[in-house]
Amino acid sequence: MNGKINILEHELVPKHEVVPPEEAVDLLKKLGIEPWQLPWMSADDPVVKAIGAKPGDIVRIIRKSPTAGVFVAYRYVVVEVTKKS
Repeated sequence: MNGKINILEHELVPKHEVVPPEEAVDLLKKLGIEPWQLPWMSADDPVVKAIGAKPGDIVRIIRKSPTAGVFVAYRYVVVEVTKKS
């Protein structure tokens, strides 16, 4: 064991995957939005780094839910996420 933990294997971390560019275009067209209008996710986020996403990518997050069954969310990867005070 190398001492590193794979956060993607933790039971509380939902499945994350980079949306392929052609699929992202279709998704944005279907939603009628620009990528920056999605909720943002920092390029420094450990999961973003683990899946190899880069700024400008769209990440699909697939969560299991006891009420909804499966819930899919999308995030836009940005260089820096600023928090409002």
